[in-house]
Amino acid sequence: MAHTIKDKNKLLTRVRRIKGQAEAIEKALEQDKGCSAILQQIAAIRGAVNGLMTEVMEGHIRAHLGADDISSAQRKDDLEDVVTVLRSYLK
Repeated sequence: MAHTIKDKNKLLTRVRRIKGQAEAIEKALEQDKGCSAILQQIAAIRGAVNGLMTEVMEGHIRAHLGADDISSAQRKDDLEDVVTVLRSYLK
């Protein structure tokens, strides 16, 4: 079972929280709220996205790189996938 399927409800909860935070920013902008409130909400979203990324990445590493039943070639491919994603995320 894929880790994203196993942790589906937890991940969906995180995504829904991020969605709500994004909607709050939209509402704050529409209502001409102050910069501080908007910046605070942006920081909250960033933290939530980082938490989601950490959760999925940890599951991916444990499921794909930590598995005992994969070949070294597959492990190498999975490692390259992780490195590619991390490089993209950290840009």
